[in-house]
Amino acid sequence: MVLAQLGGSISRALQQMSNATIIDEKVLNECLNEITRALLQSDVQFKLVRDMQTNIKNIINLDDLAAGHNKRRIIQQAIFNELCKMLDPGKPSFTPKKGKTSVIMFVGLQGSGKTTTCTKYAYYHQKKGWKPALVCADTFRAGAFDQLKQNATKAKIPFYGSYTESDPVKIAVDGVDTFKKDNHDLIIVDTSGRHKQEASLFEEMRQVAEATNPDLVVFVMDSSIGQAAFDQAQAFKQSVSVGSVIVTKMDGHAKGGGALSAVAATKSPVIFIGTGEHMDEFEVFDVKPFVSRLLGMGDWSGFMDKIQEVVPMDQQPELLQKLSEGNFTLRIMYEQFQNLLKMGPIGQVFSMLPGFSQELMPQGREKESQAKIKRYMTMMDSMTNEELDSTNPKLMNESRIMRIARGSGRQVRDVMEMLEEYKRLAKIWSKMKGLKIPKKGDMSALSRNMNAQHMSKVLPPQMLKQIGGMGGLQSLMKQMGNMGSAKDMMGMFGGGDK
Repeated sequence: MVLAQLGGSISRALQQMSNATIIDEKVLNECLNEITRALLQSDVQFKLVRDMQTNIKNIINLDDLAAGHNKRRIIQQAIFNELCKMLDPGKPSFTPKKGKTSVIMFVGLQGSGKTTTCTKYAYYHQKKGWKPALVCADTFRAGAFDQLKQNATKAKIPFYGSYTESDPVKIAVDGVDTFKKDNHDLIIVDTSGRHKQEASLFEEMRQVAEATNPDLVVFVMDSSIGQAAFDQAQAFKQSVSVGSVIVTKMDGHAKGGGALSAVAATKSPVIFIGTGEHMDEFEVFDVKPFVSRLLGMGDWSGFMDKIQEVVPMDQQPELLQKLSEGNFTLRIMYEQFQNLLKMGPIGQVFSMLPGFSQELMPQGREKESQAKIKRYMTMMDSMTNEELDSTNPKLMNESRIMRIARGSGRQVRDVMEMLEEYKRLAKIWSKMKGLKIPKKGDMSALSRNMNAQHMSKVLPPQMLKQIGGMGGLQSLMKQMGNMGSAKDMMGMFGGGDK
């Protein structure tokens, strides 16, 4: 997950506080000191961290709290609010509208991942039903057009550029005009970068901006520069009217916290973060769900949105019916593996589940898990319809297992491992038997019908403990019952009264 080190440190500090028998001044100070240390190590500015600590102490007066108050929840809520305040500039970004042409201009220093980010941005909107197009107005860097052309072709997105024209302004204008005539509703202009902030770079950006009149200027910034992000973002903002920021390379950099907080301080909202090199390693930056995931409290509404994306509406009633019957076949497992792979990087998806700790998916294990799922699917491709649809465990005899191993080019032990995984998932699935299915048969309605008893059977014991046991889970289920308020993750914080 993004900023796993920071998230893990903050989660541990909150967990230690939850384990304390009595919440007093000493426990509160220890918790805040741990969080302060974690933020400073993540390169967040000292002043921002100091202000956050002061604000929390001003909000929480343990002596004044009535005996009936849940002190843990009040402290956690205060920490949540202050972290949100630190990362939120307080104003929204321009949002393109489907069907109406919008020109989006990308700016940034060379090496920040600008060209890749342009394609990721286009690909994200293409999946949502937009008609994006890419214009390469970067004539400074050799190979810029080739890179954009390669990325765009792979993502099946129209592009425009030139090997002969050296004037970036002319290329930008011609490209925008071409795609406007073709009724594209999202025209993305990639501009030149430099190794450092130079007058010539800013002058070129101004000229391209004047000629194309973009609806939004996006500043792309490398997260590894930490606190230097503030000065960089300010310099770009003074040159062209930067409306929002995309922070790249958020995978594996502790300094990402510094970049995010520094950009927020410039009053430019962060709209996306890049979490890897692949096209789908790109996520919307929404402050509350992001902080909630950082604290190990999940993003239930984001998780449900992911499921809605990969499971079409017409297939949802059928899937939910199978869930209520409790009959889990290898074919169902295959379909759910397909859906999981469509949802994006596994660590990113799992971090949306409340109680998921970053330590449960160490760096490097993600690719291993994804490869294992693909291996299992290859073995299932060698199965007959009878084998895929059977619920009889005795059907898979030795000769069938050997045939599947030969057909998929795997060892017999690999097939046995896959069948063990099937049995494990079938056991979990069977516990959902009797779940009340909503009349509409849609996934979001399902979340309102699930109760804490069902969820406690399905969740691994370690995850249930992290949520705060049955008490914390009931608090979570209350939120799930009202999806409108689930977006405000403050209510996710569980724990008993002390």
